[in-house]
This record gives sequence, structure tokens and C-alpha cells, in this order.
Amino acid sequence: MLELINVTKTFGDIAALSDISFKVDDGEFVFISGPSGAGKTTLLRLLLREIKPNQGEIILDGKNIAKLSSKEVPRLRQHIGTIFQDFKVIPERTVAENVEVALAVIGLPKNEWPARTEHVLRLVGLSDRANLFPSQLSGGELQRVSMARALVVNPKIILADEPTGNLDWETADKIMDLFEKINQEGKTIIMATHHKLIINKLKKRVIELKDGKVISRGASLPQKKEKKVDESEKEM
Repeated sequence: MLELINVTKTFGDIAALSDISFKVDDGEFVFISGPSGAGKTTLLRLLLREIKPNQGEIILDGKNIAKLSSKEVPRLRQHIGTIFQDFKVIPERTVAENVEVALAVIGLPKNEWPARTEHVLRLVGLSDRANLFPSQLSGGELQRVSMARALVVNPKIILADEPTGNLDWETADKIMDLFEKINQEGKTIIMATHHKLIINKLKKRVIELKDGKVISRGASLPQKKEKKVDESEKEM
């Protein structure tokens, strides 16, 4: 379980987040919503421990990650997958090689890379794109590469920062179906977005921010007990 307790983050005289508190259960899918400047990205950066709060606690599985030493942070990030609006792929590397970057970062032995990479590319529907370069892919396919890279380390939590921001509605809709599929496999997903159509469609819990404060924590919805997706499941 993830819990934020009275967390404040300031940049100079500006309070990006002010005394925020909420919980996210294991396996939950939660939207972080709010206008530009509300503090959504700052919140995700705190959860990834890119920055520390000025005050408060961020408890993940019983440990205050705000107090982790610099040596402990990489171990934390092995359990967190991150998906960005701008994909952050490496142009000179193939789809498979972009995914394998994450495995190199966590120090997984190279002989284990092919099986892991093949599995996540199949999961996101990119098995036939493994040897292509980013310039040969559509926006939706690039976001799937980003998702595969996040998933390949088998994280407990997925942090997604406006993952459909650069996509048209039809493509965004398909990407969100994929996020739901991933959530059904037991992954906790925390997604920052201001896309009301997506929020209304998925009907997940919404934590709403405004001016760095939580103005609504939403209601926890019952988690669907669905069968895990088999590795041999038909590709999207």
C-alpha cells in the first residue's frame, strides 16, 4: 500500500504541493486529476524519489521513501515503472533494444533479456515491431513501447504522466484499454491526467488536485476479480 501523510513540496516561495494526504491500495487504478500547475507531475516525481518533500511522509510497503539514502533509491525504482507523455524512446535503438534498456538499468543478466522482452512486447501488441526503429512507428505504437519498457522490470506500481496527451482519441482509447488489461494483472496504476473523457469512461477513483492541494480523494471502487491475462492471449 502507498500512503502520503501531510506532504508538502515547495520550490522557493512556491508551494507545488501543500499538506496532501491520501492512500492507494495494492492493485488499485487511481487517476490524479487537475489543471496545469495543480501539482500532478510534482507528485509523481515525489513518488519516484526524483525529489524529496519538505515535510511529510511517503510510505510504500511500510517504508518512508522520503528518507531513503541515495544508494537505496535505485532499488526503489526497480519496483516502479514510469510512462511519459513524450514516450522517451531512444531513436537509434530498435523497439526491443529500447525495452532492454530498462533491464540493463536494473542489472538483469543478459541471457534473461530476450524472454522478458518478448513477453512484454506480446502483451502490448508489438511482437511484430520488435526490430523496427521509433521513426517507423505511429504515436500509439511509441506509447506501447514506453509501456513495455515500464512493464519489463515487473514493477509493483506504474506511474503514468499524461500518457495519452499526444494521442488522438481513438488511439488514446486503445491505450487506456491496455492500461486496464495491465491493471487486471495486479499492477497498481497511478495516472496523472486532465483528460475528462478518459476519466469518465474508466470510472476509477479520482484524486483531484488544485493549487497544490487535494480537493477530492474520490471513493474507492471495488476491485474486479478478473482472471490474469495468459501470456498466449491473442495480441491486441
